Amino acid sequence: MGKSRVSYFYHPEEGNFYYGPGHPMKPHRLKLAHHLVLNYDLFRKMEVFEPHWASSEEVKAFHTADYVEFLKKISPSNEKQYQSDVNKFNVGEFTDCPVFDGIFNFCQIYSGGSLDAAYRLNHGLTDVAINWAGGLHHAKKSEASGFCYINDIVLGILELLKYHPRVLYIDIDVHHGDGVEEAFYVTDRVMTVSFHKYGDFFPGTGDIKDIGAKAGKYYSVNCPLKSGIDDDNYLTIFKPVIEKVIESFRPGAIVLQCGADSLTGDRLGCFNLTVQGHGECVKFVKSFGLPTMVLGGGGYTIRNVSRCWAYETAVCLDETVSNDIPFNEYFEYYAPSFKLHLDPNTDLENCNSRAYLEDIKCVCRRVFDKDGLTWST
Repeated sequence: MGKSRVSYFYHPEEGNFYYGPGHPMKPHRLKLAHHLVLNYDLFRKMEVFEPHWASSEEVKAFHTADYVEFLKKISPSNEKQYQSDVNKFNVGEFTDCPVFDGIFNFCQIYSGGSLDAAYRLNHGLTDVAINWAGGLHHAKKSEASGFCYINDIVLGILELLKYHPRVLYIDIDVHHGDGVEEAFYVTDRVMTVSFHKYGDFFPGTGDIKDIGAKAGKYYSVNCPLKSGIDDDNYLTIFKPVIEKVIESFRPGAIVLQCGADSLTGDRLGCFNLTVQGHGECVKFVKSFGLPTMVLGGGGYTIRNVSRCWAYETAVCLDETVSNDIPFNEYFEYYAPSFKLHLDPNTDLENCNSRAYLEDIKCVCRRVFDKDGLTWST
C-alpha cells in the first residue's frame, strides 16, 4: 500500500488574528505549526492549498441567519451599539468569546479550510485533508462558546454527508466536543465519539450516559476521563473503542479533531499525553484507510501545539521527522530543549485507574449490545 495522498490547507492570514490581551486562544500558534511543517520539508510531500473564505450562505448551512449577520457586523468599535445581541449570542467582554477585529473573516478562513477539505475528500482527490485552523467544536447553532464562533466541523460533516451515508466524528481535545455532538444528537448518520476530561471542567457535558436521542440514540459515545491520563492509559481506551465503532458503524469518512490541549503541560489542560501518544491516535485512525479530515482545536501552550500538529502532519504523510527542531522563524519558542517531543510530567498524578477505564469500556459495550451490536474484548 502506497503512502497517503495528503491535502494541507493554510491561509497566510489565519495566524494574524488576535483575541485580545491575556486571552489563551492565540491564532499565532498556526504560524508556528506551519513554519515547522515548512522547515521539516513536509510541504514538498503533500498538496498545499490556500482555503477559500466561506461565504455567509455556506456558514448558514448550520448557523442561524441572525447569528451570522451579527458576526458579520460586530467589531470592537461598535460592540456597545449591539449590547442586546452581544448578550443573546454569548459574545463580548464578559464571555470567553470576545469581539475582535476581523472576527468574521477569521471564521470564514478556518471554515473555508474545512469545507475545502470535505470537497477534496468527497471527490476522491485526497486520502487525508488537514486544516489545523479548524476544529472549533464548541460553537452552537446560534451562539458562540469556548473561544469558538462558527462550527467548521459541523459544516465539514454536512458537506461530507452529501456523498457519504455515514460520517464518524472523533474528538481528542481535553474538552468535550459538545457543539458537534449537539448538532448531530438525533441522527444516525453521524456518530460522535469524544474522549475528554469530565467533572468540574468546561463545558460540563459529555457524561457517559449521554448516548444520543431519537434516531440518534446510541450514536453519541462519550468517554469521560480524569486528570493526569498518560499515553498508555489513553490508548488502552482509545483503540478498542474506535476499533469497535468503525467496525459497527462502518463510516464512509472520518473527521478527527486533534485538540492539542490534551498534551502534557497545556495552559488550560490537565492530561499528560506526549506528542507521540497524541499522534498515535492519528496514526491509529489513519490505519483504517478511510477518507479522513484532520482538524486542530484547543491547545494553549503554543510551542507544544505547533510541535504536535507538525508531528501529526508527518504521521498523515507516513514520514519520520527528526526530534531536533529545524531552524525556523520561531526557533526561540522551543528553548531550552529545541526538541520536537515532550516528556510526560512525572509529578502529575494519574487519577484514571485501570478499573475505572475498564468500567468505561463496559458501559460502551452495553451501549453497543443494546443496539444489537457486539463488542469483542
